[in-house]
Amino acid sequence: MRNSTVRRFLLALTAAVVMTAMTTVAFAADKVVLRLSAPASATDARAVALTTQFAPAIADFVTFEGHWNASLFKQGTELEAISRGNLDMCIASAQELSEFFPEFSIFTAGYLHRDAAHQVRVFNSDLMKPFKEKVEKELGVKLLSVIYLGRRQLNLRIDKHIDTPADLAGVKLRMPGSEAWQFLGRALGANPTPMAFTEVYTGLQTGAIDGQDNPLPTDKDAKFYEVTKQIVLTSHLVDLNYLAISKKKFDSLPPDQQAKLQKAADDSMEWGRQRQLKLEDELVQFFKDKGLKVYEPNLDAFRSQVQKMYLESDISKSWPKGLVEKINAL
Repeated sequence: MRNSTVRRFLLALTAAVVMTAMTTVAFAADKVVLRLSAPASATDARAVALTTQFAPAIADFVTFEGHWNASLFKQGTELEAISRGNLDMCIASAQELSEFFPEFSIFTAGYLHRDAAHQVRVFNSDLMKPFKEKVEKELGVKLLSVIYLGRRQLNLRIDKHIDTPADLAGVKLRMPGSEAWQFLGRALGANPTPMAFTEVYTGLQTGAIDGQDNPLPTDKDAKFYEVTKQIVLTSHLVDLNYLAISKKKFDSLPPDQQAKLQKAADDSMEWGRQRQLKLEDELVQFFKDKGLKVYEPNLDAFRSQVQKMYLESDISKSWPKGLVEKINAL
């Protein structure tokens, strides 16, 4: 009897273990897999926010897979991959979206967003709804949240004090090679010079260029402060990305999970935003300690000239009438 009791106990225990394992497998199988592809590295601020904040917040119903360094899809092809159903999520830029929808070029313009908070207000405003709806309808992509990359500042190797765009006349300012970036350089008053990012340090060192523009964290990481003398806090572009997801995949979720995923997206991007802002503030003193001059120029002069040049250019022809003024008023 004793052996029989033991056998029954073992059989019951085995059955319980099997049922638990089956339940665990079924639970795992019920989880939604979200694969994200991005050119950013695993240590990039955007990747850190997604892996340490976003993914854990939705782990009860989502298996999040971040594929970094463009290891899954080549940079610039992610939106099409989502549209075809081959990818679930990506980090999209306004520049990329403007290739599908020219009106998105308004969000690539200098001095459109004043700061990180204004950037969020614009994204969450009714003004943004037609843009989001068009992307969803025609591309099958939902823009979940806006990502703050940082304020781009002028970083120069010359001693000349810069107060207005006129002071940048003749200054060879490295800008990325696309026409959109080159136009921004001209609008700032400089002589934009296309150059690969990997060549910028040597270009500053040799005098092939007089300066470059990037957010302060990039200036530090790339050690541009070693070969420059000043940083002019023009904040001419509050750089952004969008956290994007397949509209089909999002719509397949029940309402409560949609709400939880949306909240996780907003919360994680806010976490990353505050982290980046804190770093930017700390780096002002860092660069001063390194011997660089760090100061603000006449921002009204820069803003008015840059916006005027955009509004008078062919670039703005696709922009909804009066939208710049409405964004400025937010």
